[in-house]
Amino acid sequence: MNLKEKVDLNNLPKHIAVIMDGNGRWAKKRGGLRIFGHQSAITAVRETVEAAAEMGVKYLTLYAFSTENWKRPATEVTALMQLLVSTIRKETATLNKNNIRLQTIGNTSSLPASCQRELMEAMDLTKENTQMTLVLALSYSGRWDITQAVQRMAAEVGRGSMKAEDITESSFTNYLSTAGIPDPELLIRTSGEQRISNFLLWQMAYTELYITELLWPDFRKEHLYEAIISYQRRERRFGKTSEQLTK
Repeated sequence: MNLKEKVDLNNLPKHIAVIMDGNGRWAKKRGGLRIFGHQSAITAVRETVEAAAEMGVKYLTLYAFSTENWKRPATEVTALMQLLVSTIRKETATLNKNNIRLQTIGNTSSLPASCQRELMEAMDLTKENTQMTLVLALSYSGRWDITQAVQRMAAEVGRGSMKAEDITESSFTNYLSTAGIPDPELLIRTSGEQRISNFLLWQMAYTELYITELLWPDFRKEHLYEAIISYQRRERRFGKTSEQLTK
Protein backbone atom coordinates (compact mmCIF):
# COMPACT_ATOMS: atom_id res chain seq x y z
CA MET A 1 0.00 0.00 0.00
CA ASN A 2 1.45 3.38 -0.99
CA LEU A 3 1.18 6.48 1.20
CA LYS A 4 -1.72 7.98 -0.72
CA GLU A 5 -3.82 4.87 -0.10
CA LYS A 6 -3.23 5.24 3.65
CA VAL A 7 -4.89 8.67 3.71
CA ASP A 8 -8.46 8.55 5.03
CA LEU A 9 -10.33 10.65 2.47
CA ASN A 10 -13.28 10.88 4.87
CA ASN A 11 -11.16 12.63 7.50
CA LEU A 12 -9.28 15.23 5.48
CA PRO A 13 -8.45 18.63 6.93
CA LYS A 14 -10.68 21.07 5.08
CA HIS A 15 -7.95 23.74 5.21
CA ILE A 16 -4.18 23.16 5.17
CA ALA A 17 -1.72 26.01 5.66
CA VAL A 18 1.97 25.76 4.70
CA ILE A 19 5.03 27.74 5.76
CA MET A 20 7.34 27.07 2.83
CA ASP A 21 10.72 27.41 4.52
CA GLY A 22 14.25 26.48 3.54
CA ASN A 23 14.67 27.77 -0.02
CA GLY A 24 17.78 29.79 0.80
CA ARG A 25 19.44 26.97 2.72
CA TRP A 26 18.62 24.53 -0.08
CA ALA A 27 20.36 26.81 -2.61
CA LYS A 28 23.33 27.44 -0.33
CA LYS A 29 23.94 23.70 0.03
CA ARG A 30 24.23 23.56 -3.76
CA GLY A 31 26.45 26.62 -4.04
CA GLY A 32 23.72 28.75 -5.63
CA LEU A 33 22.14 32.11 -4.90
CA ARG A 34 19.00 32.25 -2.74
CA ILE A 35 16.83 32.98 -5.78
CA PHE A 36 17.89 29.58 -7.17
CA GLY A 37 16.17 28.03 -4.17
CA HIS A 38 13.02 30.07 -4.78
CA GLN A 39 12.97 29.02 -8.44
CA SER A 40 13.45 25.38 -7.50
CA ALA A 41 10.55 25.61 -5.03
CA ILE A 42 7.99 25.99 -7.83
CA THR A 43 7.91 22.22 -8.35
CA ALA A 44 7.13 21.74 -4.65
CA VAL A 45 4.28 24.24 -4.90
CA ARG A 46 2.88 22.59 -8.01
CA GLU A 47 2.98 19.08 -6.52
CA THR A 48 1.45 20.19 -3.23
CA VAL A 49 -1.38 22.07 -4.91
CA GLU A 50 -2.16 19.18 -7.26
CA ALA A 51 -2.06 16.56 -4.50
CA ALA A 52 -4.28 18.59 -2.18
CA ALA A 53 -6.85 19.19 -4.92
CA GLU A 54 -6.82 15.55 -6.04
CA MET A 55 -7.59 14.34 -2.50
CA GLY A 56 -10.38 16.83 -1.88
CA VAL A 57 -8.80 19.43 0.41
CA LYS A 58 -10.96 22.54 0.01
CA TYR A 59 -8.49 25.29 1.03
CA LEU A 60 -4.70 25.42 0.78
CA THR A 61 -2.93 28.54 2.06
CA LEU A 62 0.73 29.08 1.18
CA TYR A 63 2.83 31.62 3.09
CA ALA A 64 4.51 33.04 -0.01
CA PHE A 65 5.84 36.40 1.24
CA SER A 66 5.60 37.85 4.72
CA THR A 67 5.57 41.47 5.79
CA GLU A 68 8.98 40.84 7.35
CA ASN A 69 10.37 39.57 4.03
CA TRP A 70 10.47 43.17 2.79
CA LYS A 71 13.55 43.54 5.04
CA ARG A 72 15.55 41.14 2.88
CA PRO A 73 18.18 42.42 0.42
CA ALA A 74 16.57 44.49 -2.36
CA THR A 75 18.01 42.25 -5.08
CA GLU A 76 16.36 39.19 -3.56
CA VAL A 77 13.01 40.94 -3.10
CA THR A 78 13.04 42.19 -6.71
CA ALA A 79 13.90 38.75 -8.01
CA LEU A 80 11.13 37.22 -5.89
CA MET A 81 8.56 39.66 -7.24
CA GLN A 82 9.63 38.93 -10.83
CA LEU A 83 9.42 35.20 -10.12
CA LEU A 84 5.95 35.65 -8.62
CA VAL A 85 4.69 37.48 -11.73
CA SER A 86 6.08 34.92 -14.18
CA THR A 87 4.86 31.95 -12.13
CA ILE A 88 1.30 33.26 -11.81
CA ARG A 89 1.23 33.95 -15.53
CA LYS A 90 2.41 30.41 -16.34
CA GLU A 91 0.27 28.57 -13.80
CA THR A 92 -3.13 30.19 -14.34
CA ALA A 93 -4.04 27.77 -17.12
CA THR A 94 -3.10 24.83 -14.89
CA LEU A 95 -5.28 26.19 -12.09
CA ASN A 96 -8.22 26.35 -14.46
CA LYS A 97 -7.49 22.86 -15.78
CA ASN A 98 -7.62 21.53 -12.22
CA ASN A 99 -10.69 23.63 -11.28
CA ILE A 100 -8.74 25.58 -8.63
CA ARG A 101 -9.67 29.10 -7.57
CA LEU A 102 -6.94 31.60 -6.63
CA GLN A 103 -7.29 34.06 -3.76
CA THR A 104 -4.84 36.23 -1.83
CA ILE A 105 -4.58 37.51 1.72
CA GLY A 106 -2.28 40.24 2.97
CA ASN A 107 -1.43 43.84 2.25
CA THR A 108 -1.24 43.24 -1.50
CA SER A 109 -1.44 46.98 -2.22
CA SER A 110 2.22 47.11 -1.17
CA LEU A 111 3.22 44.75 -4.00
CA PRO A 112 4.62 46.11 -7.28
CA ALA A 113 1.94 47.13 -9.78
CA SER A 114 2.89 44.29 -12.14
CA CYS A 115 2.30 41.73 -9.38
CA GLN A 116 -1.05 43.27 -8.51
CA ARG A 117 -2.14 43.13 -12.15
CA GLU A 118 -1.17 39.48 -12.57
CA LEU A 119 -2.89 38.54 -9.33
CA MET A 120 -6.11 40.35 -10.20
CA GLU A 121 -6.19 38.79 -13.65
CA ALA A 122 -5.52 35.29 -12.33
CA MET A 123 -8.15 35.63 -9.60
CA ASP A 124 -10.68 36.85 -12.15
CA LEU A 125 -9.91 34.00 -14.57
CA THR A 126 -10.25 31.35 -11.84
CA LYS A 127 -13.10 32.81 -9.79
CA GLU A 128 -15.67 30.25 -10.98
CA ASN A 129 -13.55 27.21 -10.08
CA THR A 130 -14.88 24.99 -7.29
CA GLN A 131 -12.54 22.03 -6.64
CA MET A 132 -10.23 23.89 -4.26
CA THR A 133 -9.27 27.43 -3.26
CA LEU A 134 -5.55 28.21 -3.32
CA VAL A 135 -4.79 31.15 -1.03
CA LEU A 136 -1.49 32.98 -1.44
CA ALA A 137 -0.42 34.93 1.65
CA LEU A 138 1.50 37.88 0.20
CA SER A 139 2.93 40.77 2.20
CA TYR A 140 1.06 39.08 5.05
CA SER A 141 1.54 38.93 8.79
CA GLY A 142 -0.81 37.76 11.51
CA ARG A 143 -0.33 40.95 13.52
CA TRP A 144 -1.09 43.08 10.45
CA ASP A 145 -4.24 41.04 9.87
CA ILE A 146 -5.47 41.51 13.44
CA THR A 147 -4.55 45.21 13.43
CA GLN A 148 -6.39 45.97 10.20
CA ALA A 149 -9.44 44.09 11.47
CA VAL A 150 -9.45 46.16 14.70
CA GLN A 151 -9.06 49.39 12.72
CA ARG A 152 -12.01 48.55 10.46
CA MET A 153 -14.23 47.63 13.40
CA ALA A 154 -13.19 50.75 15.33
CA ALA A 155 -14.10 52.86 12.31
CA GLU A 156 -17.56 51.30 12.24
CA VAL A 157 -18.03 51.95 15.96
CA GLY A 158 -16.95 55.54 15.35
CA ARG A 159 -19.52 55.93 12.57
CA GLY A 160 -22.22 54.43 14.76
CA SER A 161 -22.84 51.47 12.45
CA MET A 162 -21.56 49.05 15.12
CA LYS A 163 -21.68 48.98 18.91
CA ALA A 164 -18.71 47.94 21.04
CA GLU A 165 -20.75 45.07 22.47
CA ASP A 166 -21.25 43.75 18.91
CA ILE A 167 -17.56 42.84 18.82
CA THR A 168 -17.37 39.10 19.47
CA GLU A 169 -15.07 36.28 18.40
CA SER A 170 -17.54 35.42 15.66
CA SER A 171 -17.95 38.96 14.34
CA PHE A 172 -14.21 39.64 14.55
CA THR A 173 -13.40 36.82 12.13
CA ASN A 174 -15.49 38.58 9.48
CA TYR A 175 -13.00 41.47 9.45
CA LEU A 176 -9.90 39.35 9.02
CA SER A 177 -8.46 38.90 5.54
CA THR A 178 -9.52 35.24 5.76
CA ALA A 179 -13.22 36.08 6.17
CA GLY A 180 -15.28 33.24 4.72
CA ILE A 181 -12.38 30.77 4.90
CA PRO A 182 -12.43 28.14 7.68
CA ASP A 183 -9.54 28.12 10.14
CA PRO A 184 -6.74 25.73 9.11
CA GLU A 185 -6.84 22.34 10.82
CA LEU A 186 -3.27 21.52 9.79
CA LEU A 187 -0.14 23.66 9.48
CA ILE A 188 2.89 22.20 7.69
CA ARG A 189 6.26 23.85 8.20
CA THR A 190 9.36 22.70 6.37
CA SER A 191 13.07 23.14 7.30
CA GLY A 192 12.62 22.09 10.93
CA GLU A 193 12.02 25.56 12.39
CA GLN A 194 9.58 25.27 15.30
CA ARG A 195 7.68 28.55 15.18
CA ILE A 196 4.71 29.98 13.32
CA SER A 197 6.46 33.16 12.17
CA ASN A 198 3.59 35.63 12.51
CA PHE A 199 1.32 33.52 10.28
CA LEU A 200 -2.47 33.31 10.79
CA LEU A 201 -2.12 34.07 14.51
CA TRP A 202 -5.85 34.33 15.24
CA GLN A 203 -6.84 31.55 12.86
CA MET A 204 -4.43 28.92 14.22
CA ALA A 205 -5.79 28.77 17.77
CA TYR A 206 -6.50 25.04 17.39
CA THR A 207 -4.42 24.11 14.36
CA GLU A 208 -2.38 20.90 14.45
CA LEU A 209 1.30 21.55 13.71
CA TYR A 210 3.43 19.28 11.52
CA ILE A 211 7.15 20.14 11.40
CA THR A 212 9.49 18.42 8.95
CA GLU A 213 13.26 18.81 8.58
CA LEU A 214 12.82 18.65 4.81
CA LEU A 215 13.69 21.86 2.96
CA TRP A 216 10.78 23.21 0.91
CA PRO A 217 12.24 22.67 -2.62
CA ASP A 218 12.41 18.93 -1.82
CA PHE A 219 8.76 18.71 -0.70
CA ARG A 220 6.65 16.38 -2.86
CA LYS A 221 3.21 14.76 -2.88
CA GLU A 222 4.25 11.89 -0.60
CA HIS A 223 5.37 14.39 2.03
CA LEU A 224 1.92 15.97 1.99
CA TYR A 225 0.40 12.51 2.44
CA GLU A 226 2.70 11.92 5.43
CA ALA A 227 1.58 15.18 7.03
CA ILE A 228 -2.10 14.35 6.56
CA ILE A 229 -1.64 10.82 7.93
CA SER A 230 0.04 12.31 11.01
CA TYR A 231 -2.88 14.71 11.41
CA GLN A 232 -5.40 11.88 11.13
CA ARG A 233 -3.71 9.96 13.95
CA ARG A 234 -4.24 12.81 16.39
CA GLU A 235 -7.17 13.39 18.71
CA ARG A 236 -8.64 16.88 18.32
CA ARG A 237 -10.28 17.70 21.66
CA PHE A 238 -10.77 21.51 21.50
CA GLY A 239 -10.46 21.75 25.31
CA LYS A 240 -12.60 18.70 26.04
CA THR A 241 -11.45 15.39 27.50
CA SER A 242 -11.08 12.19 25.48
CA GLU A 243 -14.03 10.72 27.40
CA GLN A 244 -16.29 13.60 26.40
CA LEU A 245 -15.50 13.03 22.73
CA THR A 246 -16.58 9.38 22.88
CA LYS A 247 -20.00 10.10 24.41
